[in-house]
Amino acid sequence: MDAQLPERLRLSLKGPLPGPRVASRYEPDFRPGSHYDTVPEDARQAAVLVLLYPHEDRWHVPLTLRPDHLPDHAGQVSLPGGAIEPGESSGEAALREFHEELDGQDMSIELLGQLTPLFVRVSNFLVHPWLGVADRRDRMTPNPNEVDALLEVPLDHLLNPASFGSHQRQREGHTYVVPHFQWQSYQIWGATCMILGELVTLVRGE
Repeated sequence: MDAQLPERLRLSLKGPLPGPRVASRYEPDFRPGSHYDTVPEDARQAAVLVLLYPHEDRWHVPLTLRPDHLPDHAGQVSLPGGAIEPGESSGEAALREFHEELDGQDMSIELLGQLTPLFVRVSNFLVHPWLGVADRRDRMTPNPNEVDALLEVPLDHLLNPASFGSHQRQREGHTYVVPHFQWQSYQIWGATCMILGELVTLVRGE
């Protein structure tokens, strides 16, 4: 495990971010580039947390499986997050949503900086991803109202080219190709794949 990774990422986040440049690899080809288009004035503001924590000598990232009853992105694998409430910053919202979904109150989390915001057209959310780090893994208890399952994905699994692939989906009568990270039986695609793709790009130093 690279103990210097958080500090390297902190420095990388201060420079130009690769989000739009890596979109073609991680973004569904239905309306490619749309996630970085001009954001409509009525877009809802949201924040997510990409958390790195050490466990069994590997960095891990917690993801959540969203229940089928949720109004947005039901049944998909997502990063902990949600809408920004009035009076709070995007960083505060990312931390609050993490604790609401996974508890983890005993985890000391430091925010390293922001990844590239992206617009999710299907739900009209402008998502602000924050990268954070915890010095240890502590108990996480999924909130059953918001999380069907907690997925603890090793970072080196995401870095392995063998974990990256694609599948086809139907939308508005069209078939389109969707890139994804594969973790066990789960396909991680859409905005979550794009955010993790930017993280992978930064970690690799590309």
